[in-house]
Amino acid sequence: MPWSRRIVVVGTGYVGLTTGACLASLGHRVVCSDVDAVKVAALRRGEVGIREP
Repeated sequence: MPWSRRIVVVGTGYVGLTTGACLASLGHRVVCSDVDAVKVAALRRGEVGIREP
């Protein structure tokens, strides 16, 4: 993708994590960051607490 960017999303709540996932699906390289160690640990284990139909 010629316009691919490297993007940092601060916060992995509903908006941040969803935004990061959408941008990544478009081909951008995305890093999500959060200060909540419990949330980060869950994400590293592949656990996503957001359920969307």
